Amino acid sequence: MPAAELMSGDSGVSDTGGPETLGFQTEIRQLLKLMIHSLYSNKEIFLRELISNASDAADKLRFEALAQPELLGHDQELSINIVFDKKARTLAVSDNGIGMSRVELVENLGTIARSGTADFLGKMTGDQKKDAQLIGQFGVGFYSAFIVADSVTVESRRAGLDAAEGARWQSDGQGEFTIEAMERPQRGTTVTLHLKVDAAEFCEPLRIENLVRRYSDHVAFPVSIRDADGGEARVINAATALWLRSRSEITDDEYSEFYKYLTHDFADPLSWSHNRVEGKREYTSLLFLPSAAPYDLWNRDTVRGLKLYVQRVFIMDDAEQFLPLYLRFVKGVVDAPDLPLNVSRELLQRNPELTSMRAALTRRVLDMLDKLARNEPDKYAKFWAQFGQVLKEGLIEDPVNKDKLCKLLRFASSKSSAAVQDQSLDDYIGRAAAEQDKIYYMMAENPATALASPHLERFAAQGIEVLLLTDRIDPWMADSLGEYDGRKFQDIGRAGVEIPGATGKITAAVEEKEHKALLKQIKRALRERVSDVQLSRRLVDSPACVVAPADDPGPQLRRLLEASGQNLPVSKPVLEINVEHPMLLQLAVEADQSRFATRAEILLDHALLAEGSALENPADYVRRMNKLLLELDSAAGNG
Repeated sequence: MPAAELMSGDSGVSDTGGPETLGFQTEIRQLLKLMIHSLYSNKEIFLRELISNASDAADKLRFEALAQPELLGHDQELSINIVFDKKARTLAVSDNGIGMSRVELVENLGTIARSGTADFLGKMTGDQKKDAQLIGQFGVGFYSAFIVADSVTVESRRAGLDAAEGARWQSDGQGEFTIEAMERPQRGTTVTLHLKVDAAEFCEPLRIENLVRRYSDHVAFPVSIRDADGGEARVINAATALWLRSRSEITDDEYSEFYKYLTHDFADPLSWSHNRVEGKREYTSLLFLPSAAPYDLWNRDTVRGLKLYVQRVFIMDDAEQFLPLYLRFVKGVVDAPDLPLNVSRELLQRNPELTSMRAALTRRVLDMLDKLARNEPDKYAKFWAQFGQVLKEGLIEDPVNKDKLCKLLRFASSKSSAAVQDQSLDDYIGRAAAEQDKIYYMMAENPATALASPHLERFAAQGIEVLLLTDRIDPWMADSLGEYDGRKFQDIGRAGVEIPGATGKITAAVEEKEHKALLKQIKRALRERVSDVQLSRRLVDSPACVVAPADDPGPQLRRLLEASGQNLPVSKPVLEINVEHPMLLQLAVEADQSRFATRAEILLDHALLAEGSALENPADYVRRMNKLLLELDSAAGNG
């Protein structure tokens, strides 16, 4: 687990130096148990994770040394060393990076403080393959060591502390760990693995070298190997920052392994973009699209961003200034040699170059997505399933790129019984009649409700396609759509919607006059439950439906706003009735006022249920239905 993703608050650990036995946080114990069983077939990833953490520690020291050169002291050359001991069956990974204090060891190795961790781990099913995929979204980091080790010892001293302020952390991964003070002359960290019997292969030098070259060749610090019994250390990686190499020199496998090193994910990225900008503004970017969403994707407050380097010196892990929040799933590196070397978040925010860099990187991501959608639609479908809802946030937050974003949107359609989000706006327009000047859509709680909605009946009868919006963010997104390719968007769930070709044999004015008495009677029976009762031109098979008044936020958005604690003015729907339906024909000749009122109430109840709304008083509905059924039974008996 990368230290940047772990808690840095008060752990409650004593800093007196005496040995202490402490317990892992509950989530850590659960994660370790699941990981050992679910990731065993990928056990070799532990070495990549330990080298990645060592590289991060060296990066952080190099950055802190910009302001405090004394932290480097006489040990100026940063490196990573692997020492194996076949007899003792141990493997140690050391670095001379930033190191950790006693308190930091406990905080970083005993606790996870990421929002939603417990809920995420609760999703584990016991299926090794599925659990492995979930853990991959979580990131494995340091804890992957326990896949191959019976016990792990971490010895560390933070740069700037005295030799006597070193600390030793030990655990067998079963639920507890010990922490004690130790004398450690050198700064940095050594992680020693006491390997399991069936993991002895990781003491073989050839096996270690192959893994380093496969997973960590691109690490920007030299990685050396030596035998504990003697012999000189040999550097076994290229030690060249991958993003600074030419694209023609880098294989797909190297890009994939660098992504895994960077993100602590063990799944291949879906796609990537490697680009160097030259001229007035120079920088290099390497951006990746993950193949699966992290479990905390919807937590907009989680620290995230690109890894920033300046003149090849690491600056920060989470430079969120380079991409808008709706692209928070993008991973990667930016190396900008023209930024000041002592850059900070405040300096970044004031830097005039940042705005243009942010705009250019945003366009590059959107272009990468557009290319993926056009050339590899199957891959884009996977991307949309994982990140589509987040991308929709861009319609609200980034009006400058609205046209690019609209091309990337995917919708479910009334023409598809599966209600899969696989139709683009261009697909929709390509199927529409030449005279159709609107893009019709409707909102619903879920695809099943959408496909069964009475609002679709007239459109289906006339062969007009309707886009189905069922994601939680869709009510906000719809307000930002406006128009596309010269066609305005039209919500068919609104009152007063115009339906092409649905004028009927007589004009609306004549119909309203003919059925005025019935409309007035229904409205009187429903009293305060509706704002109006109107004749419907959208219904074919259903007796009635409810629609939102033109100035109302709509039922879906209203429910979301109320769930978030907002107090909204009371809103009443418009009831539209199909006067040609048998239920309305019967209602029109009902002489008993009590029965008329009961049937009118049930008519509205059913319309609300079909729309996806919950009834304010379900008990009243049950009472009305029971009364109606008894009356029908009685009438049948008399017959």
